[in-house]
Amino acid sequence: MISEPVLASWEKHGFVERADEYAFADLVALRTLVELRRSRIRPQRIREALDAVRAKVHGVANPLTELKVYLSGRKLAVRIGSQRMEAVSGQLLFDFDREEMQRLLTFPARAAEEAQAAQRREAERWFEKGLHLEQSGAPADHVLPAYMRALDLDPENAAVHVNLGTLYFHEKKWADAERHYKRAVEVRPDYPLAHFNLGNLYDELGEWNKALERYLDALRLQEDYADAHYNLALLYQSHGEPLKAVRHWRRYLKLDPAGYWAGIARRELGRLRAEAIVPGART
Repeated sequence: MISEPVLASWEKHGFVERADEYAFADLVALRTLVELRRSRIRPQRIREALDAVRAKVHGVANPLTELKVYLSGRKLAVRIGSQRMEAVSGQLLFDFDREEMQRLLTFPARAAEEAQAAQRREAERWFEKGLHLEQSGAPADHVLPAYMRALDLDPENAAVHVNLGTLYFHEKKWADAERHYKRAVEVRPDYPLAHFNLGNLYDELGEWNKALERYLDALRLQEDYADAHYNLALLYQSHGEPLKAVRHWRRYLKLDPAGYWAGIARRELGRLRAEAIVPGART
């Protein structure tokens, strides 16, 4: 239902002509005006849009009756044949079906994922370069830039943090080593090597309780971590807990029964037996 004041306002703006009976085209225009009014579009905006369409589309005298006028987002648009156009600017609008719209919406996310994957691959190449330099005996100041570049590209790479920590460890830069080992643990709490290396650092610094905690964390994550058993055995033995040391020496020898370090393990286990701490201990 259109009230008299509203209809009079539309007639005043020239949207429709005063008439006792309306033709079909006028009813189309009135329906469009009702829809625009429900969307709270002011008559001044409608007038501006209609004038712009007349100026841009040759041969159109009354867009309300000759074209489809509607609200597209927050702007007025018109449909001209198969094309859609923003009324005031004349900019063409495009229709996208649901599949195409989904493709357009997901494209930026997919592009970002692909860019991140490429960046991680580049980081891995720098990491491998650092490994190669390190294994070939290059000095630390040659290896460090490769690892740092890898870290710039992939700050969440735990393996890079561990290798950087070890590089600083050998340089006796304890604070830097601790920072990278801790970051590796934060990034990957389930990374046994990060816990183990942090334990080595604390052992080196004489922080027995911290070292113990980290070695145990490494074993909690990987029960057959031979080096963690070895270091725990040494730690317990040097701090007066021989029975615990024996348990880890034995476990180490089951995991790594041959080689130089196995020889040391047997020697220490034999020493504990000789001290009658583990009577009848068998290696």
